[in-house]
Amino acid sequence: MMRLVASSAAAHSGLVKHITKTTSLSCFPSFLVGIPARSLCSTVPMIKERQLQIGPNSVHFVEAGHGDRGIILLPGALGTAWTDFKPQIEGLPALLPHHRVIAWDPPGYGKSRPPEKEFTTDFFERDAAAAGELMQKLGFQRYSIVGWSDGGITGLVLAANQPDRVEKLVVWGSNSYISDTEVKIYEDIRDVRKWSARMREPMELVYGVDHFPKLWSAWVDGLVRIYHERKGDICSGKLKHIKAPTLVVHGAKDPMIIPDHVPYLLNNISNTDLHVFPDGKHNIHLRYANEFNTIVAKFLQG
Repeated sequence: MMRLVASSAAAHSGLVKHITKTTSLSCFPSFLVGIPARSLCSTVPMIKERQLQIGPNSVHFVEAGHGDRGIILLPGALGTAWTDFKPQIEGLPALLPHHRVIAWDPPGYGKSRPPEKEFTTDFFERDAAAAGELMQKLGFQRYSIVGWSDGGITGLVLAANQPDRVEKLVVWGSNSYISDTEVKIYEDIRDVRKWSARMREPMELVYGVDHFPKLWSAWVDGLVRIYHERKGDICSGKLKHIKAPTLVVHGAKDPMIIPDHVPYLLNNISNTDLHVFPDGKHNIHLRYANEFNTIVAKFLQG
């Protein structure tokens, strides 16, 4: 079953080891999310940052909220809890008082290093297994997933591999296979020197000016390797195993994925809703943070 919902934001256009640290969100500069700076003086949840050993990695994650239900936020390529999800860490606990929000740095990213990330053809499967283990170690036998871009792919894999543990799934900017068009997109963005400073700076702050280009190029190599060695299939065959009600959120002007992925997900996951931001691009959860949070919270509570 699939239901289409139009974004109200576009209605005006006529379209539809165990280390614990507690701190206030105001300690984190707003430029880390790659969007214009704004005041963080409003009331925000108290945040705990911790690390747990997951396989060979000491995995860093952020906790917000005090509920007994769990949500894990899965960031995009090379992304971290803070670079990718600060508006959600800040906003979702108030909207979901019965949930605890977990946002992680995937193994090999951000503060979940060393070791460095290895972009093997199964790195999404390995990330999915690590995310599932993290949530179990935190005491969540069942939980919901909110995943962006690569994190959405990880979420699809996790929901398919452990269908009885995932309550609900939200993905955007994500794909279950790589097309030849997308290989060209990846190659076109390989050289980070061609990026704007606004796009580079958050990643340079995390990885360093010299190391970030190398890690990004390794990510591109990993996806190209999946394209050649697995014929582009990331997890398409797994989608039928997903039991969780799934919300696909889509920015209609997303330059990172071809439009075909949206109907493909809707047609291959049994219980899906679709919410479209007609003017949205890849980072709709940052550009339309308040509305995005409201949409996600309503879906998770429904």
